[in-house]
Amino acid sequence: MIKVGILGANGRMGRVLIEATAQHSDVELGFASVRGGSSFIGMDAGELAGVAKQNLKVDILSSDSIEQCDVIIDFTLPSALANNLKTAVAHKKPVVIGTTGLDEAQLSLIDDAAKHIPIVFAANYSVGVNLMLNLVKTVAKVMHETCDIEIIEAHHRFKKDAPSGTAVAIGESIADEIGRDLNECAIYGREGDTGERDHKTIGFATVRAGDIVGEHTALFADIGERIEITHKASSRLTFANGALKAANWLDSHSQQPGLYSMQTVLGLAKN
Repeated sequence: MIKVGILGANGRMGRVLIEATAQHSDVELGFASVRGGSSFIGMDAGELAGVAKQNLKVDILSSDSIEQCDVIIDFTLPSALANNLKTAVAHKKPVVIGTTGLDEAQLSLIDDAAKHIPIVFAANYSVGVNLMLNLVKTVAKVMHETCDIEIIEAHHRFKKDAPSGTAVAIGESIADEIGRDLNECAIYGREGDTGERDHKTIGFATVRAGDIVGEHTALFADIGERIEITHKASSRLTFANGALKAANWLDSHSQQPGLYSMQTVLGLAKN
């Protein structure tokens, strides 16, 4: 039985993670934390998530609470990352990170922390999305010399970063496979007289609307034919279940300090 600690328990993913934990017989909720001063402090974690009582009160992250878990799961905001990593390193706790919209400095913090503790960091914890990251490489390898490559993503109106971390990860998988630098070939918007499309670019289109959980399409379009690889998530439980799989992997394999991907967790890559 693995005990997980969930940071940002009152967030959209935090609540779903609590729900997913309640559905897994091999996972137990060790703690559920929120920011200091939150009105949710003292509430039963199950009631917060809209599931059966967990007999565990929501609290702030502390030295006492963090010792009640084997693995920490962090889907909080970028601004909370530094303190969360500092606490995890101090207590030698492995971390599963699903926070998106990180800048270069924050990504460096993850690299530094991974020298001391094992970390799984992924833009998306869906099994299907991680399979998609492999599939797009195969298509890109065969078609990139003549096709145009576009990535279209859609999420709910509340998502703050664009393009999504998953869309960028898809672009990076394609670019790495065909020897391009995504920083140099990505086009994130088109407006006005842009001229003919540069064949070596990878385009991104973003939709934000309603309650769309997450949709991603990689489009490989040639003259006369095209291939579209699409993944659609209909429930955030997809991501939560993947995060729990990653937490179990970290715990059961007693991983050494280092930075691991969801591709490694699923056996799709060495790291």
